[in-house]
Amino acid sequence: MISDNQKPINSGFNSKSETSDILSEINLSDKVAIVTGGYSGIGLETTKGLVLAGAKVIIPAKRPEIAFKNLNGIVSQDNIIKMDLSDLNSVKEFTDNFKENFSKLDLLINNAGIMACPETRIGNNWESQFAVNHIGHFLLTNELMDMMEDVEGARFVSLSSSAHSLTGILWDDIHFQKTPYDKWMAYGQSKTACSLMAIEFNTRMKDKGVEGFAVHPGGIITPLQRHLEKEEMVALGWMDEDGSPSELAKNFFKSTSQGASTALWCATSPDLKGLGGVFCEDCDIAKRKSEVDESMQRYFGVADWAVNTDEGSRLWEATELMIEKL
Repeated sequence: MISDNQKPINSGFNSKSETSDILSEINLSDKVAIVTGGYSGIGLETTKGLVLAGAKVIIPAKRPEIAFKNLNGIVSQDNIIKMDLSDLNSVKEFTDNFKENFSKLDLLINNAGIMACPETRIGNNWESQFAVNHIGHFLLTNELMDMMEDVEGARFVSLSSSAHSLTGILWDDIHFQKTPYDKWMAYGQSKTACSLMAIEFNTRMKDKGVEGFAVHPGGIITPLQRHLEKEEMVALGWMDEDGSPSELAKNFFKSTSQGASTALWCATSPDLKGLGGVFCEDCDIAKRKSEVDESMQRYFGVADWAVNTDEGSRLWEATELMIEKL
């Protein structure tokens, strides 16, 4: 089933809205937020926005020394805590630490991720993009859900990507153990999983006053592209042969601040109250792919497989089994 709410609400914002536009009338004093990857790229802009709106932001960081440097003067070093999404013991240590030191969690924004990297195996022979982007975040979210129950206005935001349109969940071979590894299919699957996590979270938590939203932040050049060669960026249409941004990139790519805006809108907008369980882009609820012009379906709109509640439930249960087997 797909939510009847999966349609734009004419939010008044757009693809180029800045974080300052989104948060201009938002007060997050006394709110506690966690932002994974909140020290680089759009994650850093997300953290800055939340802090300026008054929130206490906790940053789980794989590279604390980089986080200390990038967040100097923005977030207290005491609120930067080592955590590696590829190591479930590290994730559990972080959540245990958080529970010891805080009584609630208002906002959880799963922003960190890896993209199109060479084949790597971690955990129980898991494909790394699915493991980092989905399984690590799943454990983090699952461990902290009880901290969000009955917290007024609490929300969960999971960052997906337009790459979710490449594939649904590859149920017959999620970890590419029987079929040749394809870094883009692996990335696309992981981003479908990120969307489905928000959909199922919403199903499980809406009766407790907590909502979940999936977000496509838009096209942004960030450190996420570190594994891509120039030739690949050209083939994708993001770059011209001379290394300059393509016309596509000039027209549709966003700044890092603009890239953070949709996640912040989902985390804070009063207009979304009661509308959880949807996929958002460009600071509005996204259209379904069938409602988007065919020439732009690769970049805009949401594929039904990424917002299907049955798929979300199935993935949640499958991920629980993966973790149990460790």
